[in-house]
Amino acid sequence: MKSIDLFAGVGGMSLGFELAGFKVLLAVEKNGAIAEGYALNHPNTELIVSGVENLNIPETFEQFKLSGGVDVIFGGPPCQGFSQKGKRLNTSDDRNYLFKYFFEVVNYLHPEFFVIENVPNILTTANSFFYEEIKCSFSMIGYELKAQVLNASDYGVPQHRKRAFIVGQRGDNKFEFPAPKKDLVTIKESISDLPSILSGEGELYYPYPSKPLYPYQKMMRVKSQGIYNHQATNHSNIALQRLAMIAKNGGGKENLPPVHLTKSIYSGTWTRLNDDAQARTITTRFDTPSSGQFTLPWQDRCLTVREAARIQSFPDSFIFCGTKSNQMLQVGNAVPPLLAQAIARKIIKCYGNDAVV
Repeated sequence: MKSIDLFAGVGGMSLGFELAGFKVLLAVEKNGAIAEGYALNHPNTELIVSGVENLNIPETFEQFKLSGGVDVIFGGPPCQGFSQKGKRLNTSDDRNYLFKYFFEVVNYLHPEFFVIENVPNILTTANSFFYEEIKCSFSMIGYELKAQVLNASDYGVPQHRKRAFIVGQRGDNKFEFPAPKKDLVTIKESISDLPSILSGEGELYYPYPSKPLYPYQKMMRVKSQGIYNHQATNHSNIALQRLAMIAKNGGGKENLPPVHLTKSIYSGTWTRLNDDAQARTITTRFDTPSSGQFTLPWQDRCLTVREAARIQSFPDSFIFCGTKSNQMLQVGNAVPPLLAQAIARKIIKCYGNDAVV
C-alpha cells in the first residue's frame, strides 16, 4: 500500500506506517538539517526539502507519477490559528495556511484515507470550531472524519504522550481507532540494557554490552549491531550537586534545599524518572533537568539522545544526525513510530487485509 508523508520531520510517522506494511513513496520536510536525518533513515523514499506551502502541487505529483496512486496521506500540519473567542475559522485564514495546503494535496490526489496528527487542543479549541471547519472542508470533497486523542503509552510506547488523530476516509468511514494494550512498557524495560555512562561521557558508537533483558529491548535491537547517539550531557557542577540530592527512582525537587530551587515554567523539573513507570512527554529539551522529568532514575544525568529515542519507540537502527540540539529536535518533535503503526494497522484492516494487523 502506498502513502505520502507531509510535514515529515525525521520520519517517526513514516517509520510507523512502514512497520505496518506501507510503502512511503514521498516525504516533504522543510527543515534541511532534519531532512538529512529523514534521508539517512528512509533511503527508499523520495524526499522533497521544501515547505508544503511552496510546492506546485500538480507539477510535483505529476513529476513523481503519484496522481491517483496513493492510498494514504498523513502528516501533522501546524494549526496555529486557534480562536479563543469562538470566531468561526476557515481554511483561507493565514494562521491555518499549512492545514490549507494539506487539504489541497488531499483534494488533488484523492487518497482513500488521510491522517492528521496534532495537539489535543485541535479538537476542542474555540468550542471545537476549528475541528468542525476541518470536517466541513473535507466533507465537501467526499470524506467522512473520525477523531480521537490517543496516549502513546497505550500502544507499547514507554511514555505518556497524548496526541490527537483525525482520520478521514472517502465515503463511509469504516476506520476504528486501536484499542489500548493492557500491558504498559516501563522505563526499566526500555533503556536498562544501554551502556552505563556518567555526565559528559559517551562514544560515537557502542557495541551492546549485554543481551536484551526485556522484549521491548529485543524489539529495539532488530537490524542493529550496537548503539549510536549515546553521549551524555556534560552537566555543570551546580547541576550535579542538585541531582545528587534528589532521591533515586522518582525523587523530585522536594529534596532540594530552598537555595537550590530554581524558577521554571516546566512541569516535573528536577525530577527523576521512575524505573517502574512511563516517562512524561519527551520534548526537545530532554538533556536539561530544569526542563522536565528527564533525569535518570539511578544516575545523576539527563537522558541521552538514544535513551530518549528508545522512549519514543525509535529502534536502535534509526540514526540521528546533525548537531545535538538538532538531534533533540528530531526526537522530541516526532510521532512515536509504534503509535503511528497502531493507526496504520487499523487502516489496513479497513481494506480487509488482516495479514499484517
